[in-house]
Formats: sequence, structure tokens, C-alpha cells
Amino acid sequence: MSERLEDIAVRMVAGGRGLLAADESTGTIGKRFDTIGLQSTETSRRDYREMLFRTEDAMRQYISGAILYEETLHQKAADGTPFVDIIRAADSIPGIKVDIGAKPMAAYPGETITEGLDGLAERLAKYYEAGARFAKWRGVIAISPTLPTWGSMKANAHALARYAALCQQANIVPIVEPECLMDGKPGDHNIDRCAEVTEWTLRTVFEELADARVSLEGMILKPNMVIDGKNARKASVAEVAERTVEVLKRTVPSAVPGIAFLSGGQSSEEATAHLSAINSGYDLPWAVTFSYGRALQDTALKAWGGKPENVAAGQRAFAHRAEMNSLAAKGSWKKDLEQAA
Repeated sequence: MSERLEDIAVRMVAGGRGLLAADESTGTIGKRFDTIGLQSTETSRRDYREMLFRTEDAMRQYISGAILYEETLHQKAADGTPFVDIIRAADSIPGIKVDIGAKPMAAYPGETITEGLDGLAERLAKYYEAGARFAKWRGVIAISPTLPTWGSMKANAHALARYAALCQQANIVPIVEPECLMDGKPGDHNIDRCAEVTEWTLRTVFEELADARVSLEGMILKPNMVIDGKNARKASVAEVAERTVEVLKRTVPSAVPGIAFLSGGQSSEEATAHLSAINSGYDLPWAVTFSYGRALQDTALKAWGGKPENVAAGQRAFAHRAEMNSLAAKGSWKKDLEQAA
């Protein structure tokens, strides 16, 4: 008998563990590899992800699931062990990114619509067979004095809801990710504008989820934090936590088992500090944890540098960030723990 969606969703956010977003597209991971002077090939991508997934103690203690790119879901380690088996052996859950990216939205300058619904039901059946038990779809919401528009907001929320319903039909937990951009253009909005747009986005998304008959108990929300744009950073850690919790409590039903934040352009330590402040300062109806990509991987990527002799150093860096974020998911991270490391 297959595990219930509700049980998988709870496992994804329980006990201070969070999600490793290792679902970078081939193009995106190529840009990351450029920063360390490494050519992106199927082998180099495999070696990098194997380094992360084989950091076994950190995976077992701090990482509840790994979001994979389609190539990675089917990939095997250098010794022939499927990545899915390595992830499961660490008591972690394999997941899959299923959208095919945000594309310019016709007649809506400066806005995008995420594509990938065509044929999704058939793809989900194959992903389930390959071992994926949750999925991710990202809708991108631009912020400016005039954006987002209602048309773009509605279209992205509707796509997220259709995706989520298809996932649940396939017995796969949907991660619903509406990202109000911190680092998009022009990136000079203040925290008030971010709060306004984020609240509007989440209200719209949950209305669409209800219309699509998505079970809230069998999904995870992956939102942005309420934060200044990248060119207008002023808010303190405490203010980011306060404004984020305020918006979430206004919009996210308590039936949702967990919220796993994206890092969205924050530095590694900022993303950890904000998550810890949210968990330590407030009584929350959901488990609140992390679903970080760069904020978990940046230091590991630099320490590894694409060299086999640096795998242990890369794993130490990854384990440290995973531990710091696990502490943040329990509200017990302290800055001096970073300095001690």
C-alpha cells in the first residue's frame, strides 16, 4: 500500500529537517560551475550532486528530502548506485522539479508564466515509478510599482493549482512555490511593497487551490520571505521575521502541514538568520523549515572547486550549512555558531 500524501508531507517538514533544492537546470548549474571554472558535463554534474547526497550524516540528520532535476532523478553515482537509492538510504525523500521554466507571458511585458502542464500527468506517473514522492513547480511574480498585474497573478496561481491537483492524483506531494522576486528588476521595492504583493499572491494561490480541489493536508508551501528588494536592503532580521509571519498568518490555512522557505537571493547566513527568527519568536500553526538551493550549496561548491581531492572539504561545508539551517528550523541558531565553525 502506498504511503499517504499527508504522511509524506509531514515527513518533509518535521523535526528540524528541511529540503535540499538540487534541481538546477542544466543551464543554471552551468552558470554556477562557471564561478569555479568547471565545465558543466553530465559527469561533472553527477560528481557534484554525488558529493552532496553522500554527505550521509548531514543528509540523515538535517535533510528530509532532495528536489532533483530530471537528469539527476535517473542518474547513478560513479559506483553505479542510483541517486534515488542513496537519498532513500539516508532516510530522505527523493523529489522532482516538474515545471519547464518561467517564459515571457504574451501581452504582459516584464512578466512570466511557468510552462509544463502539457503531458504532466504522464510525466508524473513516470517520476513516481522512478522513485519521486514529491514535486515542485515555481511560479514567478515580478514586483515593481506597476507589477504584478492581475492577469499574470491569476494565470500563475491557476497553473500552480492545476499542477498541484495533478500531483495529488499521481500520489505525489506538490510543493507549491509562488516566488515574489527579491532579485528581479528593478529590485528597488521596500518591504512594505513586498508584503503587499506577497499577501495578494498567497490569497490568490489558495483561492485557486480550493477551486482545483487540492487537499491542503497533502501539500507543502514554498514561499518567499517578506523582504526588501535586492537594491533597497534596509529591514532588520527581526522586521523580516515579523512581516513574514504577519502575511503568512493572514493567508495560509492551518491545514497546510508545512512551509519550506526559498532563499531567493539572500546570502547563506541571512537565509538562516531569518528562518531562525521566524521560528524562535512566534507561535506558528505550521512546521516552518527551509527549501534552499544556493543558501545550502554555495560554500560547498566553492570548497569543492570541481576537484576530487576536495570532496571531503565540500562535504564539510555542506554539512555545516545543513546543520545551521536545521537549528534555524528549530529557532535555535546563533550567529556565534557560524564564527566558531
